[in-house]
Amino acid sequence: MTTTLGQHDVLPLTCTRAGTCCHGKEVWLNPWELACLARARAMTAQSFRERFTCDGGLRLRFDGAPGWKGLPACSQYDAQRGCVAHALRPLACRLYPLGRQRRGQAVEYIHDGAAFPCLEGCPQVRTLPQLSVGEYLAGQLVAVGESVADAYLEVAQDLAEGAFVIVFDSGYARTAAPGLLDRWQRLAVMDPTTRAAAITGGFLEALQIPELDPGDGDAFVSAHGERLRTLAQGSFAGLTDAADLEDASLIMLAMALQLAHSLGGKAAEFGAVWCQTARANGLA
Repeated sequence: MTTTLGQHDVLPLTCTRAGTCCHGKEVWLNPWELACLARARAMTAQSFRERFTCDGGLRLRFDGAPGWKGLPACSQYDAQRGCVAHALRPLACRLYPLGRQRRGQAVEYIHDGAAFPCLEGCPQVRTLPQLSVGEYLAGQLVAVGESVADAYLEVAQDLAEGAFVIVFDSGYARTAAPGLLDRWQRLAVMDPTTRAAAITGGFLEALQIPELDPGDGDAFVSAHGERLRTLAQGSFAGLTDAADLEDASLIMLAMALQLAHSLGGKAAEFGAVWCQTARANGLA
């Protein structure tokens, strides 16, 4: 279960700096967050992805020394210095112990369980100043990360729409034999590493490592989305062969699912909605 919070709810949100929450977590990374972490470590995004991520480059690796409850530390955590990428840490780290849910245009903040999560691992937090949810969010500078996440959600939707354009605007869905929808559905339930392998032809690198300056998050996403649209149009416009159209739609849908997954979303749920819409429009 989760507990929904209001901006004025007051909680023991002053961090103890004990590092407990830097152990045994799942931190998903969108392309901008990957670029930020790479900059923090003075590495290329490609090198950071290869060394410090898993699940097809979407999740921060937690393979450090065991700490609280024997759980492994984040790959960016140093027992003496704390987080070595703290200034450019991902949104999930800035929010913790809170979470953020977006339903349409509505956004709500939550924490896991009925009890406040920090009380077990950091009981000393009870003695530190309490903060309202709004105060905590402002202090954690979450606004840019939230804006980036919301913008990338729109990019994911655009990529999925690209898959629809390929199969419907080309006339493929009216004439092709059944089978493509089943392939779409399988993509939606793949693990992210397997799905990444389905994004061929340079599209995976274009999706994850656009080689843009992460200094302005909103500009980064805007330029990234435009690059992906240009690449797709240049690669897929004018295709007529049924097999080529199928492959192109699978690449577009896989990118949409992978990007949604990188935002902490459940790819299977996104895929179910997109596949249901495709079926309703005649894809078999």
